[in-house]
Amino acid sequence: MTHESLLNDLWQSTLARLGGNAAVEASAREKGAFARARGVASAADLLRLILAYCLGGMGLRSTSAWAASVGLADLSNVALLKRLRKCGPWMEHLASLLLSGGAQPATQGRRIRLVDGTTVSKAGREAKNDNGMWRLHCAFDLPAERFSFIELTDEKGGERLDRIPFAKGDIVIADRGYMHPDPLAHVLEQGADVIVRTPWKGARWYGKNGRPFDLLAALAAAETADVLDRPIWVLPKKAAPLPLRLVALRKPKQAAEWVILVTSLEAHLLMVLLLEPHTGAPEISPRLAA
Repeated sequence: MTHESLLNDLWQSTLARLGGNAAVEASAREKGAFARARGVASAADLLRLILAYCLGGMGLRSTSAWAASVGLADLSNVALLKRLRKCGPWMEHLASLLLSGGAQPATQGRRIRLVDGTTVSKAGREAKNDNGMWRLHCAFDLPAERFSFIELTDEKGGERLDRIPFAKGDIVIADRGYMHPDPLAHVLEQGADVIVRTPWKGARWYGKNGRPFDLLAALAAAETADVLDRPIWVLPKKAAPLPLRLVALRKPKQAAEWVILVTSLEAHLLMVLLLEPHTGAPEISPRLAA
């Protein structure tokens, strides 16, 4: 987005996608970003200021000068900074409107939700010395191909599935960083299913008889098998034992290593969603279905 695009028809199109002037004004007041017209006439003008500063490659002084030159706002760089500091929750709200607009509800077919996170180092020498970072937590929906959830935390905010609201029928796919029993219970309680990659010691494993299950021993015993598929129970601290399936797949090029999954899905659905398109090994399918 350029400074020119904030003043022409492209800006009007952007505003329309957010519901128009009235909706933008209402959400800004609700989120505490805009209380009265002092230096900035409206919430829409404030949004243009934010976009100019964040996307236009200018500093606070340059943004203030540009806004004055085009008749958008009349405020100092310090006043602009104070305005920006109040706009975080409002920006999260507007971003969620744009990102979730095309998401398909789970009632129209099972929605696949890919959950992951990433980190960015904080600016400043002191923050870097303390290993300070920002962590972005996201859920990406298929087949809509849109983000439906974004949350920003500092380094203390861990990767947990219970950060995200799920709907009945959702299929949640996450990597090994999300293998925590209590958040898994959160997903299942909402009527969703889960597929999570896990390390061999990702949880306390239990068999059908209620006794601890030795996963390493089971993998070692499967000397010639390419797939280990069996019921497994995981014990959360705040919920009843979770009945799941443990599916371990031997990596084709590294026979001594396994990909270990924990899932609440039935074998045939796991095969359709996850295995066949990515492994290139159709022979896995009947072994899972057995």
